[in-house]
Parts: sequence; structure tokens; C-alpha cells
Amino acid sequence: MNATIITIGDEILIGQIVDTNSVSIARQLNEAGIVVHEKCSIGDDADEIVRTLRRAMAVSQVVVLTGGLGPTKDDITKKTLASLFGGGMRFDEEVAAHVERMLTARGIDYNALNRSQAEVPVCCTVLFNRHGTAPGMWFEEAGCVVVSLPGVPFEMEHLMREEVMPRLKAHFALRQIVHRTLITSGLAESVLAKRIEAWEEALPPYLKLAYLPSAGVVRLRLSAYEVDGERIGREIEERFAELQRLIPAYVVGFETATVEEQVHRMLTERGETLAVAESCTGGRIASKFTAMAGASAYFRAGIVSYANEAKTTLLGVDADLIRRCGAVSEEVARAMAEGARRVAGADYALSTTGIAGPAGGTEEKPVGTVWMALATPERTLAVRQACGTDRGQVIDRASAFAIRLLRDELQRRSR
Repeated sequence: MNATIITIGDEILIGQIVDTNSVSIARQLNEAGIVVHEKCSIGDDADEIVRTLRRAMAVSQVVVLTGGLGPTKDDITKKTLASLFGGGMRFDEEVAAHVERMLTARGIDYNALNRSQAEVPVCCTVLFNRHGTAPGMWFEEAGCVVVSLPGVPFEMEHLMREEVMPRLKAHFALRQIVHRTLITSGLAESVLAKRIEAWEEALPPYLKLAYLPSAGVVRLRLSAYEVDGERIGREIEERFAELQRLIPAYVVGFETATVEEQVHRMLTERGETLAVAESCTGGRIASKFTAMAGASAYFRAGIVSYANEAKTTLLGVDADLIRRCGAVSEEVARAMAEGARRVAGADYALSTTGIAGPAGGTEEKPVGTVWMALATPERTLAVRQACGTDRGQVIDRASAFAIRLLRDELQRRSR
């Protein structure tokens, strides 16, 4: 069964707001076994709403619209739908009483514009919105269900969860969509694909594999559509178990697992401690660890030694070393990590020093060049990485590479 999601509003098209509604709607539809066939955004134009909706109804059994249900003249969705499906408008006393109570409680005058929120198409089923003034609307035509929801995200989410999804499940005989995701780190997408080629080719045709790369990780998602969810769920687990035996050192976990969570768990179990000294990553690594509950058991300190003087005064890096080798160098990265380990009294210390850009690059050290180091009780490791050309990308990738350097060392020491 297919669905189309349509978000309505000029503010979306001009980039004034970000459309988060379609993401939430798609997730809930998928969980119920409804395949999202298409998502699109259109402006506050009656003709365009009608054209888009008619096209969507030709290919989808479910269409969900958001936006354009406010009381002002630019909000035209409700009247457009009434005209499209026929029957005119009616006044809903329950909605009117709710709107008046809500506005009075907020100290807002209940005027003619607010009162118009209770006007709804005769041919719709009203979906009561206890979190806002604009009710949702449910239409049916020729086997297709069209749902119109307010654009305010928390109002839309309430209506999807408590009104729309229960009605869709009751209206259609739905089969499940199953998605499972395994997280890997340490192999580039192309290298990973080559490594698991035989495993991928052995997958049955009803299991679809997707590669989803991001900073430091590649997610492998197996999906099956309109299936017996319990049986397919077990099969996907078995397939992923095979994959784990093929690439055990590169598997982080499932669904939302992260490399920093792996490190968090290993350090906590061992009773070992960590410090970080960051230059180009500006505290990103420290924030990833301290965002996790229980980090105080192992995280000693995070030092953002951005200026060369800070590297010298806070970490004890020799000023002559910086002048001789440059701040972005293997020697300085090593000295930063060793200094952080010493100052914090930690078992391990990570450091980063690089050129995040957009300025500062040279032919020898272009933008994106990052040196990172790990000081351990036994040795100090240093690695140079090319982390891209966009400043945000450089910071994300460098942070991910550094954390993975620590993860790999902890795994090595466990063997």
C-alpha cells in the first residue's frame, strides 16, 4: 500500500522553515506497513493543491497533507479541500467551544477569525485537535483516504499518533514493513561493499540492502515490504549474524549505536579513564562523550587548546616544537595527547590539530588536513587524515576518526 505526503506553505518553499513534518509522518506510516511513495512540498495555491492532490490520489491509497489550516487569509487548504470534495462548509460546535476555551486560557480574544477555525467541510470526518485550534480532517473518495493536518509539528504528531494511525489501521488490512540497520565503522563504503559482496549476493530478492554512509560510519539497512513482520525480522537477524562473523572488528551495533558508545562501554567496564585535547574539533569529541549518562566514571577532562599559546601553557607543548614543525603536525599532535594524559592523570588521551578551513590551507597542508594522536599507557599513536573541504564536514570527520582510533586500540588491547 502506497502513501504520498504533501506539505503546504510558501514558507517551506522559500526556505524560511524546515519541513520536519514529512519525516515524522513517513516514520509512522512505515512502521504501520504503508510505503511512502512520494513526498513533495507546494505553495499556498489552490490550483496547485488540487493538481498535486489529484495526482497523488491516482497512485496512492493514503495521502497526508500538512499546513494551510490557520485562520488567516493565506491559509487556504481547508476551503480548497471543501471545494474539491464537494458539500460546502459546516460549523462544528465542539471545535468552536474548544477553541474558545483554549484562547481564553491564553488571554487571547475569541474573534471572528478564531471562530472560523470551527468551520469544516461537510464531507469530512473531524479529527479533534486538543493541542491546537485547527482540527484535522479525514476524507474518503474512491478507495483513497486523504488526511489534512495542521502544520504545527507537535499538533500534527499528536493527531497522527492518536487519530490518524488508529483509523488507518482499522480502515485497511495492513501488512508490515520491516527495517533493521547494522552500523559499521572502519571501512569505506566501496571497500565494505567489496568485502561483503558474496553475502549481499546471497540475499533473497525480498530483502533490500541499502548503504547509508555518514561521518565515520556506514549503516547497512535491510528492508522488506508488506511481509510477515515476525518471520522476516528473525531472518534479518540471522543474515546480520552472518555478516557479523564476516567483519567482526568493524561492527559497531544496531539501529542508533555509535562508536563513542562502544568506547563508553569499554572504558566503564575496565575502570579506565580518558582525556581529550582538541584544536580544530573545538570540543566536539568531549561533547560526544559527556552527552552520555555515566561519562563521569571515566571522562577526566576536555581541553580546547585552539591557540598555540594554549597548547604550550595548558598542555606543556614545547613552543620551539610548534615553531619548528607547525601546529598541524605529527609532532604537535603527539605532544598534545601526551600532555593531556599527563595533566588529567588519564589512562588514555586523544588529540586533534588541523586546518578546518575555509582559509589556512597550503599545498603541503591543504584544508581538511588533520593530525590526531592517542596517548596510551604503552605508546603514542599518530595518524594524518584528509577530512574534506567543508568546515563542518572536517570537524565531524576528524572527531569520528579520532574516536575510532581509540576504539581500535581498546579492541586491540582486549585481544
